[in-house]
Amino acid sequence: MVLKEYLIGTGGWAYFRIPGLNPLVAYSHAFNFVEVNTTFYQIPKIEEVEKWRKLVPNDFQFSVRAHHSITHTYKLAPKAESLETLERMRQICNILKAEVLHMQTPPTLKITEEAIANLRDLINSADLGRLRLALEIRSKEQLPAAMVRFMQDNGIIHCVDLSKGETPAYQSDVLYTRLFGKGKHNIYQPSDEELEEVDNRVLSSKAEKASVAIHFMRMNKDAARLKIYKQTGKFPPITRSTGLMSLDEVLSEDATFPSTKQELVEKQGWKLFDNTSEERIRTANALEKLPEKTYKSVDDVICTLNRIMER
Repeated sequence: MVLKEYLIGTGGWAYFRIPGLNPLVAYSHAFNFVEVNTTFYQIPKIEEVEKWRKLVPNDFQFSVRAHHSITHTYKLAPKAESLETLERMRQICNILKAEVLHMQTPPTLKITEEAIANLRDLINSADLGRLRLALEIRSKEQLPAAMVRFMQDNGIIHCVDLSKGETPAYQSDVLYTRLFGKGKHNIYQPSDEELEEVDNRVLSSKAEKASVAIHFMRMNKDAARLKIYKQTGKFPPITRSTGLMSLDEVLSEDATFPSTKQELVEKQGWKLFDNTSEERIRTANALEKLPEKTYKSVDDVICTLNRIMER
């Protein structure tokens, strides 16, 4: 198989804000794909979903997250309530012209024979048509062979996080990955090298279509970085400056003071700054050089680092 379609987007559009523009309209000017995240938490009205579709270009693509009650409350069991919710998800996908419905199991749900049987009955009891399921299994245990066979036989996509080094249990014509990174939850910003590795893994997947849904803390900026890399072969700068001036820009966004060195490393160390126009490095690399004390401001941090570098 040859990769024919490569979609890059984020988990939702609510944080993509440009004055005077609807967030989804603004988002669709920058990206051509989004994962609808809100449907995992609450089921939107059909009128709202119809509005979403009308706000974006015809070639804009959605994927949809299945409501958590299917996986977390009913644990894939084909109850009347879960089947009703699954049908509502199918309707939403149909309106949005979404090809993929993402379904995430909780870490506590073990993939036993009963769980596989429940999923089989759930799917067989629903009329999904050509809608593809992307199943993200959060339990840490290895997928049983019976589950792998069932997913393959039913065209279910094994959703994994390529930024954490996870690998789908089998090759599929569609790759669906949700990127959270190597930090706590999604508090992480990937380096150029890490994004390049994700891209290499996408290209080596042998899929015909790949959807990359980015969920890092700075998802909009990081999705744009990957998109620009795919277009130009180079990663863009993160700030307008380099060196300590770049670090100044990054810390000035939301660092609070007074702060100890440890607090700065813990709260700001996951970010990147432009060491040079070609090199991004983790802010922790610079902050770790600070002497142990309480800092009053960003200027206090930058001046201290500047004195250390001049020695």
